[in-house]
Amino acid sequence: MSAIGSTYRTAAVAAAMLVAASAAVAADKHTPSDAQLIASAMRAAPPGVAKEATIIAMDADGTMRTVRKGSNGYTCMPDNPAAPGPSPMCMDKNALEWAQAWMAHKPPPAGKIGVMYMLAGGTDASNTDPYAKQPLPNNHWIKTGPHFMVVGADPTFYDTYPKSPDPDTSAPYVMWAGTPYEHLMAPVK
Repeated sequence: MSAIGSTYRTAAVAAAMLVAASAAVAADKHTPSDAQLIASAMRAAPPGVAKEATIIAMDADGTMRTVRKGSNGYTCMPDNPAAPGPSPMCMDKNALEWAQAWMAHKPPPAGKIGVMYMLAGGTDASNTDPYAKQPLPNNHWIKTGPHFMVVGADPTFYDTYPKSPDPDTSAPYVMWAGTPYEHLMAPVK
């Protein structure tokens, strides 16, 4: 569980807004029930993925707990009420490792392509700075809707998609282009 806990912290911030989750939960006087946490987390992925995914959540003291053990290799987490937009996400094992590397400022694992889902939408984030915490005039803050992400692919894969700092978020584009954490953002309607 400690590996899942540290991975959740890193993965939760993959949307660039979930680093404050423990503070938000601690400040929130209403603690969601496990059923509410599961329902929120399951909105992140297609039903066939979410149905068998492990659901994890952060308690008020910042510790992680498994709310529901899954069987398909995906891990989902509920919305963070402190994020400016929806933030439930679900990811496979490779994407979890990628997010952990990003949070640790380490190179992502080579040769491990991963998938993340944020079908309830995503939080606002910088399209150019993987570590930006707020909009600034030069960090190209964008708003994303429902999408999935492909992480960890070979850089030549990303060369086939737009890499504009101010992308059309209604079409696939590369986020954090030119960094070790570049990834494909693919909108879903």
